[in-house]
Amino acid sequence: MSHPIAVLAVAEGASAPAFMQFVPILLVFAIFYFLLIAPMRKRQKALQSLIESLKKGDRVVTNGGLYGTVAAVEDKVVVLKLAENLKVRVAKSAISGFEGQEDEGDRK
Repeated sequence: MSHPIAVLAVAEGASAPAFMQFVPILLVFAIFYFLLIAPMRKRQKALQSLIESLKKGDRVVTNGGLYGTVAAVEDKVVVLKLAENLKVRVAKSAISGFEGQEDEGDRK
């Protein structure tokens, strides 16, 4: 009958190094980063710069699908002119892009 500690030592000696067990997990994380996280951060930075550069007269579209012309820009609010006598106030964060601007994901 073998001693339990000796069996444990043999089993540990036969296994791969500890860091090799984490290689598949790191590989999956790297794939997710380069395919999902990095492009999403790039789009988010581009949208943030677009929102910061809004000025009167820009034609924009909101997340809700409203198309309008920027009539005024306030601290966190944009006044959009939707029709001749119709102006609405929307949050700057509701602006999704300029009118007619293609989404990079739609080009593929």
